[in-house]
Amino acid sequence: MRVFTVLGPSHSGKSTLVEALVGLDGSAGMAFDVPGVAGVRTFGFMDETWAAIDIAGGAENLAPIGAALAASDAVVLCVPADAEAAVLAAPYLRMIEEADVPALLFINKADTPDSRMSETVSALQAYSRHHIVLREVPIREGEEIVGVVDLVSERAWKFHDGEPSTLTEIPANLRPREEEARAELLESYADFDDALLEEIIEDKKILPEEVYEVASKTLQRHDLVPAFLGSAEHRNGITRLMKALRHEAPGVEVAAARLAGEAVAVGALADVVKHLGKTVLLRAIGGTVSGGQALGGGNVGSLTDLDTKTGLASLAPGAIGLTVKTDHLGAGLAFTATGAQALPDWARGHGAAFRRIITPVHEKDEARLSTAIERLVEIDPGLVASQDERTGNPVLATQGPLHLRRLIRKLAEDFGIEVEDGPVPPALRETIRRGTEVHHRHRKQSGGAGQFADVVVELRPDARGAGFVFSESVKGGAVPRNYIPSVEAGAREALAEGPNGFPVVDVAVELKDGKSHSVDSSDFAFRTAGKNAIKEALAEVGTVLLQPIMKIDIHVPSVFSGGLVPVVSGLKGQVLGFEAHDGAAGWDVFQALLPMAAEDALFNALAGASRGTAWFTSVFDHYEEARKEDLGDLLG
Repeated sequence: MRVFTVLGPSHSGKSTLVEALVGLDGSAGMAFDVPGVAGVRTFGFMDETWAAIDIAGGAENLAPIGAALAASDAVVLCVPADAEAAVLAAPYLRMIEEADVPALLFINKADTPDSRMSETVSALQAYSRHHIVLREVPIREGEEIVGVVDLVSERAWKFHDGEPSTLTEIPANLRPREEEARAELLESYADFDDALLEEIIEDKKILPEEVYEVASKTLQRHDLVPAFLGSAEHRNGITRLMKALRHEAPGVEVAAARLAGEAVAVGALADVVKHLGKTVLLRAIGGTVSGGQALGGGNVGSLTDLDTKTGLASLAPGAIGLTVKTDHLGAGLAFTATGAQALPDWARGHGAAFRRIITPVHEKDEARLSTAIERLVEIDPGLVASQDERTGNPVLATQGPLHLRRLIRKLAEDFGIEVEDGPVPPALRETIRRGTEVHHRHRKQSGGAGQFADVVVELRPDARGAGFVFSESVKGGAVPRNYIPSVEAGAREALAEGPNGFPVVDVAVELKDGKSHSVDSSDFAFRTAGKNAIKEALAEVGTVLLQPIMKIDIHVPSVFSGGLVPVVSGLKGQVLGFEAHDGAAGWDVFQALLPMAAEDALFNALAGASRGTAWFTSVFDHYEEARKEDLGDLLG
């Protein structure tokens, strides 16, 4: 079995393309769907078994792509025949480049193009370091494309709505264009084949068989990206695409070598299926996988076909199947017999930047919610779960609001847990602008031993980012050495929650003097004295709020970079600049400093400013004093 992934922007027609390919030989197999994420179809073509992984389009569905590519022999990128829409394919071209997976381009809806094919290819080329070569040129009648000429075989095919194309003569007026395009194709292939280059230099007649052989080698090595034309809806051009996959795409051994390890299998997708539990789409790549076999540090429970019903004894190298009752396996991992290893960096996708607090509607579901979120993280490579530092409630970091809604629906339907979501409050801090000295005496007398501690402490502001610094300048043993750490512990406890309820930072505390009692003094007494002294000092000097400032790296197609300046400035951020990405053609990295509280707004603004193509990562940079006009929003 050979496996390929089909990618493309929303509304590019890729799911229609998959259906058309599956129906070519009338030997459709089985299907497995992860709703809203991907669908997998098996089918036969010219006595060979194939599987197509159709990843849902859209900016919020990029996370599953890496694992699917790791399990695939090739990838088909489906794009509309529209040069203006080429930028929507930029994220997919970038991921294909990073994965170095053999790729074919299918320019869909070619019967009613919005641009000339050369314009569409040129626009796409801006986002690919690998040269894109047209394998076909269109036959036009007016503005309508009615067929194509195969530049390798030099045969023309006439399209028929819903039926196989038929051979036809190459129109006389198309001959010059066909000869020019074929020469360009051969020159592109000759860059990777010395024998073909020699034949071109010697002006020899080059046979189609020779070109097909070179085409196969260049695709398997991902030297070039061949582009095909057609209409999936009308079943035009898809046979030529499928034949290119059959003759030119590599076998499973290339996918195994790409992982550069000793992986036996790859987890391509995962889901929680009712009545079955966790189910993982597994592809055997480095050996046979059988039920009961050791894999990933445990034993495989059982294997089924994509219908989740038909049992499978084993998966031969290259085959795919579903694991059932094998909870230790998951998506986005490569498995050896003894353990699991993370896929390479290119397969890990983008960071999850859309964060929301999740709370159960019914209190009785609190414990179950934690377990359910753990299961979701196991099956969803685009999800990151954490806890809010103040409330302890779960925080889900997702790929966007649609992804979040899908997860909330899954919690309700598959786990029976209703939840509500809300914004994550920024991790605010407090600090002081001026210092003070406080004398505090803690005295308590009860039936037994009493409590006594007397301290003089100075609280003063420190440099931004200093955190907390404790020192002592006690003279003459006024406070015994063994009690000084207790005063520090009390001060830390007091600073953990300032007058506004947030940790107090960037302060220095100095123990300057005090007194003790030979009987009534204790660690507890001095800890209490230190705590109360600092609380009094904070009440006296007052605090100001600090908000976290994040260092933002926005990955954006270069055509949109300039438009991000007003976006960031409008969110009270500071633009640091942008420069070309050193490894991704047509992309910039736009850097800025931005208040954490504005990250959700940035997420939403990027969708409009970049047509859904940009994404960002953020790391904490520093705290700065919040503006008065922002206090209301920050404090809710």
